[in-house]
Amino acid sequence: MQYVWENVKENIKTPAKEGLGLYERKQHAPWCDEECLGFLDQRKHAKMQWLQDPNQSTLDNLNNVKHEASRHFRNKKKEYLKAKCDEFETKNKIKNIRELYRGVSD
Repeated sequence: MQYVWENVKENIKTPAKEGLGLYERKQHAPWCDEECLGFLDQRKHAKMQWLQDPNQSTLDNLNNVKHEASRHFRNKKKEYLKAKCDEFETKNKIKNIRELYRGVSD
């Protein structure tokens, strides 16, 4: 039964990919870069270590990595939002109201 379902699934997916193409997911965090992805991988690795060996040292390591990652994400997001606000101020100063509201709604 499992094999039949896998076959049906592949028969549907393959023509759909060829006909429609792959859907690019929209990135909801434009401030996230390669360094952020490194922190995410590091946090995931620390959590996996803690799950495999749940002792105090791995828990402390996990908490430290989580703290560093969240601090990094918070700072990156703050920098991004500050740059966006500066961009909005510039658009407001040059009386480009349409672009200002377009950026705010995005």
